[in-house]
Amino acid sequence: MRNIFFLSVFFLIFSGCSKSNETQNELLMISSVKLPAKANVNANVNANVNANVNANVNADTDSYDRNPDLSAPKIEQKIIKEATLRFETDDLENTFNQIQKAVTAGKATIINDSEGKDYGTVFRNLTVKVPSQNFDRFINDISKGVSYFEIKNISAQDVTEQFIDLTSRLNTKKKLEERYLQILQKAVKVSEILEIEKQISVIREEIEAKEGQLKYLQSRVSESTVTIEFYKTTAEKEGVKISYGSKIWTAVKSGFFSLSDFLISLISVWPFIIIFCVLAYFIRKRFKRKKQQS
Repeated sequence: MRNIFFLSVFFLIFSGCSKSNETQNELLMISSVKLPAKANVNANVNANVNANVNANVNADTDSYDRNPDLSAPKIEQKIIKEATLRFETDDLENTFNQIQKAVTAGKATIINDSEGKDYGTVFRNLTVKVPSQNFDRFINDISKGVSYFEIKNISAQDVTEQFIDLTSRLNTKKKLEERYLQILQKAVKVSEILEIEKQISVIREEIEAKEGQLKYLQSRVSESTVTIEFYKTTAEKEGVKISYGSKIWTAVKSGFFSLSDFLISLISVWPFIIIFCVLAYFIRKRFKRKKQQS
């Protein structure tokens, strides 16, 4: 029994010594490891931060481009209206006055006015910009007094989807620009500042381009274009009766003019006439000599 007791005490003492030795060895191993320099740690941290910032910005950019802003307010229907009219009239001036009254009533603007004369017709062309809300009223005012239209083409193009797409993309680019500006305020390095400013410049160009497209689209929606062509057929002049003596005198004058034209044409070929006369003279002289010899 004593032997067992002494053996257990010895075993406990031996295990405690072994644990203390292992602890000292671990402390020696930890103290032997060299810590990196503080500057290197800061550089690594900055590099990781910059990498994370760039990764986040790129991820945000992709997410903005793929997922348009769904929280944008609903946009009313956008329709571009255009019309082309062509008809005949008895009085160009009265028709133009009627169109001018319709322009004034519809708060429209004549942006092009041209007139001319064709074979058998006198015409006038007008291009009018009409507010979209007054488009139908303007067409009805012009149609009054017109018996029929040779051409009446009215078209309506729905650009609501295009308008919503441009608006969403514009809002997305503006939000992305705000994020870049926030990052720019936190940037420290010159290289980072230059890179962020470059990205902001690209985004700003895209924003201005989309704003221009929206303005152009809105102007076409707000004002409709109407092209009007109206003409008058000119009557052929009746033939004037001519007396028999006048006809003879006209024939004499015509013959005189023909003779003068013939003489002028002969004058233009005088070298050939001289050559022909010289050749005829020598040929005739030779024939005379042959007759004398015979």
